[in-house]
Amino acid sequence: MKIMIAGADGQLGRCLQDRLRESDHQWVAYNRLELDITDAASVDAAVKEYKPEVIINAAAYTAVDKAESERERAWAINATALDNLAYAADTIGALLIHVSTDYVFNGTATKPYTESESLAPLGAYGASKLEGEKSAAKARRHLIVRTAWVFSEYGNNFLKTMLRVGAERDELKVVADQIGTPTYAGDLAAALLLMAEKSVPTGIYHFSGGLPCSWWEFAEAIFRCAQQEGIVSVFPKLTPITTDEYPTPAKRPQYSVLDNSKLQSALGTHTADWSLAIPLVLKS
Repeated sequence: MKIMIAGADGQLGRCLQDRLRESDHQWVAYNRLELDITDAASVDAAVKEYKPEVIINAAAYTAVDKAESERERAWAINATALDNLAYAADTIGALLIHVSTDYVFNGTATKPYTESESLAPLGAYGASKLEGEKSAAKARRHLIVRTAWVFSEYGNNFLKTMLRVGAERDELKVVADQIGTPTYAGDLAAALLLMAEKSVPTGIYHFSGGLPCSWWEFAEAIFRCAQQEGIVSVFPKLTPITTDEYPTPAKRPQYSVLDNSKLQSALGTHTADWSLAIPLVLKS
């Protein structure tokens, strides 16, 4: 299978490349300097030149708070660019796989969100990603995969931030009333490739990394594992706080756990466990 990746330098893009190196697929990966997905002509030219069977969009504007003041940029990358990718995919009959987010939901649910539940993003980031879903769905063959709380050995993410600030401070205050599901980008990458290989039916799917937790519980698991691996000798005091005690420019969903059963059914069985991924990331 010929696969083309946009967003090569991001967490997901790099994890996709790691897995593709171990596969028999032909592939090419472009970073944002090599392929500007907001430029329709560039996207069209790259797709027509390589002629991939599958296009995976791992590119995204993910700065949730900055999106509130950079709405045009977030919209260009997360929304308008998907029109370009969908059109280009259709010109050669390629499958478009696009990654979206739990932030398309408003977080008022009390049980995991299914793919069919109503969408009501709370901020500019979520709104741009929702519009991107609509644009991606214009492709005749498309898979839209919502995920959440992505972390990995690459780039900037919550795990790396915790270890960095934990080395500088004796106490960390971490939000404990936002509930979601951390997702290892390597597990997500493997799932996306498996979806392409198994020709999963066109549509929207959810993939996240295991049991729900709060950011505080996630931080506790990170430091506990880091101590067990000898990366830290003593970790800082972790104090749980409320969302109101840690105001941010963008409002986050209080509860954004995703129901993964549709994708698990489509793939036969494919589950992930973020707690098992933490030591892999710490050792990398």
